[in-house]
Amino acid sequence: MITNWKELEFRCKNCTKCGLAKTRTSVVFGYGDVSSKILFVGEGPGFHEDVQGKPFVGRSGKLLDAMLEEINLTREKVYIANIVKCRPPENRDPLPEEQELCINWLRNQFYIIKPKIVVALGRIAALKIIDPDLKITKDHGKFLMKKGTWFMPTLHPAAVLRNMSKKAEYQEDFKKLNSKIEELGIDIL
Repeated sequence: MITNWKELEFRCKNCTKCGLAKTRTSVVFGYGDVSSKILFVGEGPGFHEDVQGKPFVGRSGKLLDAMLEEINLTREKVYIANIVKCRPPENRDPLPEEQELCINWLRNQFYIIKPKIVVALGRIAALKIIDPDLKITKDHGKFLMKKGTWFMPTLHPAAVLRNMSKKAEYQEDFKKLNSKIEELGIDIL
């Protein structure tokens, strides 16, 4: 494991392990407070993220920001990363082999950050980092302890934008997150 954040970021941003390196504009390493005890993980960057080099900056990011704001958080108070660091063409789901080649960057981020809570944003992230048998529509908002860290899957903000009838469930997941933050006494100031 790399223990220096800047070195980890430098190596990740120069990665060419998979074919996504050939089509990317940016490596989207992550964004936020490295000392935060709350880590959000999505599946991979989209068009706007690839252009700007930051996770969740398009419409999905605006919804995520609004949900964070509802529980008195901002993206500057948490850390946001993805399973894969480069945009899959046409925003397709990252292929299993791409996820496998890229997951160690996230594992190393996790190792340095040492979060107390990890929120998986969407099905792909939840299947990869929580449980391959998880059903996002049934299991979202439920906490699971793994090796001393609490994990919670929630809906991907893009899925909520496609079906706004899911927004109330999404808000409820963030309320559960807020309760867990309070229960664990995590300082979010």
